Amino acid sequence: MSAGLESVRRSMADYLNGRGVSAVTAFPAALQQEREEPVTVVSLRGCRAERAGFQNYLGEHYNRETGRWEERYGRRARLTFGLDLYAPERADGEVLQRAFDELAGALLTGGPEGMELEEFSCGQTVRDPESRRLKRPVEAVCSAWLWARAGEASGEFTDFELRGVVKT
Repeated sequence: MSAGLESVRRSMADYLNGRGVSAVTAFPAALQQEREEPVTVVSLRGCRAERAGFQNYLGEHYNRETGRWEERYGRRARLTFGLDLYAPERADGEVLQRAFDELAGALLTGGPEGMELEEFSCGQTVRDPESRRLKRPVEAVCSAWLWARAGEASGEFTDFELRGVVKT
């Protein structure tokens, strides 16, 4: 069983790329290559799960594929993303400011499916001696639901999945 977090970095990077913001997940080999344009490096810095309902019970849901009602269990999660911006060291801070403005525009007008932006912040642009690039640290906190359903025969949980925020 998984906690459903394996794909959240990729979901964020795909969302940003789809909005015209160059993004990669953290620690890719591609980041080692010198890029001419700024890039957003997506990492997951934290996940804080909160209880939801009695024994995390979220209620029943009708599954149209199976034609049966399924009990769902889950937790509300606060996901903290690192969305650090990098640019070639020879660039100026204005390049990263424009990249930050594009990133902010993409996040403040929506977000990846199943995630709702709660907080968004950035730090100052600095020269990063390790990567020999300009770096501007950015952080976004999103809320989502991690939920699972009980297995048909065993009653054990299947893998958790990331789902959207429940609206009341």
